[in-house]
Amino acid sequence: MKRIARLMAFGAIAIGAGLAACSSAHQGVTTSSKATAPQQVQIPNAVKVPSGNKLAGSFEGHGVQIYQCTNNSRTLLQPAAIISDNGNPVALHSKGPVWISTIDGSEVRATPVSSAIVNHGDAIPELLLKATENHGAGQFGSVTYVQRLATKGGLAPKGPCADGIRVSVQYSAFYLFYTAG
Repeated sequence: MKRIARLMAFGAIAIGAGLAACSSAHQGVTTSSKATAPQQVQIPNAVKVPSGNKLAGSFEGHGVQIYQCTNNSRTLLQPAAIISDNGNPVALHSKGPVWISTIDGSEVRATPVSSAIVNHGDAIPELLLKATENHGAGQFGSVTYVQRLATKGGLAPKGPCADGIRVSVQYSAFYLFYTAG
């Protein structure tokens, strides 16, 4: 019951996100959405998944990056996004970071691989994340790695801020999920 309440609360926070995608270098993966024609999402070498893992799913994410001001500086509090497959929600993404399937309740929690980051001046970085916990036997139950690619938006606003104030900044990205194999 607690998990369902968390999913519903998170879903309410995440609704209303922006659209779009940008890309950078090398290996590509085709993704699609009802709103756009299939497009090639580039995978930079810096965030490549180690050999021995296979692509299990590629989804579009739209939501917000939530920042809080402390000592006149904004720090990331958490993401809040809906992950979709061709416009159909399949997961919620929140603090952890964690992805929870809206289809089967399975989840994956991951941590960024420190050397696998591609920074952009106009968007949150592209990342490789390694799974640290899996729960459930569904779509995220055996995920080993997650890539956040083709990011757009989501950067903290520049300039001074007042302590305790939170701001949500729209972003979009493609999330690729891998399993061993």
